[in-house]
Amino acid sequence: MSDLHLAHPALLHLAWPWLALVALLVALERRRGRSIEQLVGPSLRARLVAMPAAWRRTARTLLLGLAGLAMIAALARPQWGLRHVATPRVGAEIMIALDVSRSMLADDAKPSRLERAKADLADLLSYLENDHVGLIAFAGRASVISPMTPDKSFLRLVLDEVGPQSAGRGGTKLAAPIRAAIAGMGEAGPAQRALILITDGEDHDSFALDAAKDAAAAGIKIIAIGFGDEAGSEISITDPKTGARTLLRDAEGRPVVSRLDGELLRAIALATDGAYVPAGTGVLDLASIYDRHIAGLTRGQLDERGRTIRDELYPWCVLAALAALVASAAVAAGGAGAAGARR
Repeated sequence: MSDLHLAHPALLHLAWPWLALVALLVALERRRGRSIEQLVGPSLRARLVAMPAAWRRTARTLLLGLAGLAMIAALARPQWGLRHVATPRVGAEIMIALDVSRSMLADDAKPSRLERAKADLADLLSYLENDHVGLIAFAGRASVISPMTPDKSFLRLVLDEVGPQSAGRGGTKLAAPIRAAIAGMGEAGPAQRALILITDGEDHDSFALDAAKDAAAAGIKIIAIGFGDEAGSEISITDPKTGARTLLRDAEGRPVVSRLDGELLRAIALATDGAYVPAGTGVLDLASIYDRHIAGLTRGQLDERGRTIRDELYPWCVLAALAALVASAAVAAGGAGAAGARR
């Protein structure tokens, strides 16, 4: 019996009041029969009272009681054994590349460009429930923070820890995250693949378009999201210790000017049949980005999710209850027919 499991064992306690009710009905039925026998003689009783035999009355009540017990057992959901079931996971493969250069600390988007982007990405993950998603942090170089995974809880944890320290070198080189995404996604499969590239700066090398062409050859569509201003602006940051606002400066003490290269991002996206989304410093319209650029990706089988299930026995309990009800009705009908014939 070690393989028998009840999903709702507490419901079995309903059997006790039900058994008490059945016992009461049996006792009342017998008392009724004895009362009639005491008041009316056998010959007159046969002509006046159409009563089934005592055993029929008892059997009918007991069968009703059995039907109730079977339904209580069904409510408790008895289960037997264990089976492993593999369910195909169908989705797309999506790599997210997040710019973590120091310019992303600018507070023109509250609390900063980087924190705003991280919050938006955390929300975006809820749209990608069935997809495999990876995370790359980049500045002067790219680091794979999370390989492709279906585990969105893990992704939210590592996303929360991402910062300028994650890439290890200043500047912005857009070729690095594109090539890291190509390597991280591996060979193409039945699912369509995309790279969501989020940056606020201009490219500091000249290989981004070459990398984009390689991504297109690998079947990866790039959705580029540009934060910041294409005209260029100095970057104001808030000192976390004093709360004072100051300008971000380079190693020589000169104010850093961040200039979004929207034309390059547009060219990168178009090279892969993707899309460029200029976000400025406002809140990303995640629903629109998903509906227009991600929802249409071809979904394919990514892997199989294994789960262990038990075989449900409650249908047999319901069947037993129905059989007991039919038998009870048959016993009652047979008794009524026999009593009528005697009259």
